[in-house]
Amino acid sequence: MSILIDRSTPVIIQGFTGDKATFHATEAIAYGTRIVGGVTPGKGGTTHLGLPVFDTVKEAVRATGATATGIFVPAPFCADAIMEAADAGLRLIVVITDGIPAQDMMRVKRYLRRYPREQRSLLVGPNCAGVISAGKAMLGIMPGSIYSPGRVGIVSRSGTLGYEAAAQMHAVGLGVSTSVGIGGDPITGCTFTDILERFEHDDDTDGVMMIGEIGGPQEADAALLVRDRMTKPVVGYVAGLTAPTGRRMGHAGAIISAFGDTAAEKAELMRSSGLMVAPSPAELGTTMSQALDRRSARTVLI
Repeated sequence: MSILIDRSTPVIIQGFTGDKATFHATEAIAYGTRIVGGVTPGKGGTTHLGLPVFDTVKEAVRATGATATGIFVPAPFCADAIMEAADAGLRLIVVITDGIPAQDMMRVKRYLRRYPREQRSLLVGPNCAGVISAGKAMLGIMPGSIYSPGRVGIVSRSGTLGYEAAAQMHAVGLGVSTSVGIGGDPITGCTFTDILERFEHDDDTDGVMMIGEIGGPQEADAALLVRDRMTKPVVGYVAGLTAPTGRRMGHAGAIISAFGDTAAEKAELMRSSGLMVAPSPAELGTTMSQALDRRSARTVLI
């Protein structure tokens, strides 16, 4: 079992014939992802990478049965691409594009709310690394070779720290079930809580690594969910311990603007909510191993 995608998930790519989409679609196909076609307006009826190209997402879904999409559309046109994917009924929308205006994402969020919750697309991103179920399928820009199959879920605002966590899980012999990069923009689709709930109900995930950043309330909300509703061990880490107030650090959403936005404050809330907090990025794997060992020890005692 995997959350979000697996080998059988039919996937299309929006912006399919662009250079970045071409590169990452090629990598995804080589990894085992079931890419069934793509969308580039004006190029419908042609083929690319040996797969059909369509003018619209609805045409692609009708012809291929796709249930997921990866979006590599340039930022000025990305909001329309997301809404088109939602209107076509795709269940999973992964948006890699960086630099989408916040006003556009507000429009997208309002648009998605017109659909009943049970029919609403799950939006991952934008400005994210994507999703990978180790050894099965990937839809994003991550280096698939560093993800060894295992039983630890990863959810991260930072793409590169998500990669680092995957490498460390391999080093300590744990491996990854699914890794989800939710993106570092101020306004994103899914949040930590959306993904943590899925990991809690995934039989093939024993523990979760949650990697946050300065700025915004997401980590605080996730810590409370872990405290109140999760039975699996969760290890947290918050990047930006030395970040100064008022200065953006990397991601557009990584800025300390209010009380509770700093890494230290978020880490302390995680600890008080029952999460183990990794002391540094170099100790993500060892901390996860300790958390799982503690859980095993409690199970034996019970």
